[in-house]
Amino acid sequence: MPQFDDKKAYAAQGETFFDDGREIELLHFVYSRPNLEELRGNPQKVLEAIDEYGRTQRYLMNVGEDKGRIVTELISQVQPKVMVELGGYVGYSCILFGAALRAAGGHRYFSLERNPEFAAVIASLASLAGLGDVVQVVVGASDSSLRRLHASGQLGEIDLLFLDHYKPAYLPDLKLCEELGLVGPGSVLAADNVIKPGNPPYLQYVRSTVAEKTRAVASEGSNGTGTEGFADRTAKQYEQRQGTEHLDSKIRGVPELEYESQLIESFEPTGEPVRLDLQGHPLTFWN
Repeated sequence: MPQFDDKKAYAAQGETFFDDGREIELLHFVYSRPNLEELRGNPQKVLEAIDEYGRTQRYLMNVGEDKGRIVTELISQVQPKVMVELGGYVGYSCILFGAALRAAGGHRYFSLERNPEFAAVIASLASLAGLGDVVQVVVGASDSSLRRLHASGQLGEIDLLFLDHYKPAYLPDLKLCEELGLVGPGSVLAADNVIKPGNPPYLQYVRSTVAEKTRAVASEGSNGTGTEGFADRTAKQYEQRQGTEHLDSKIRGVPELEYESQLIESFEPTGEPVRLDLQGHPLTFWN
């Protein structure tokens, strides 16, 4: 297990840890930096300013340096032309991975964020970092945005998919990407928070054989909200703002796709140990 640098730890998470005004507060914090002109067109400087807020002001649920390093290394190996993130929050991952994508020769980074206020923060900070030529921020529910981007021809195939949004939506959104042909042979997935707070349905699916998934499809019903098996804190995380979630349980996916899967140990920005799950079909560079 790698070591965490305690000097870089974010403030404690607390019971309430997002959507209480801190996201707009972050925007004012960044744009009030005395070295603002140094931030313009410099992704690393913008990330440093976001980290400074998270360490000295209030916690931010960012991917952070340690987990971020795993995905940026993945980007340099995969060299994706198109990368999609589900859940952008305030743009930390968008800036970090968008810059890595551009450096690797990629041309489009889609950041899908449901909260329009958060999406505005992403767009502003990504623009400040000079990533307007690569980053496209898409506002709306992830499944609707994926369908719309695909139908309009803006999104044909996803080379690298980063899942870090509403945890019960990981699996239906992956299955939707499979059905639309956005994810297939050669695609690589990186999923955050699959151990804590946990995502048993997603992990079971990506680790199942074709035969196991085919049997599961034959026995699945279409009842429920899609949040069964998740703790209330996770299932109802966005309920106050967005209402009760009812995920599409009829999405079949493509059971014929079989993934290779690997858990990578890392740290949250607070220093808490976590694991990031990587999948590919085939994930050739892990062989």
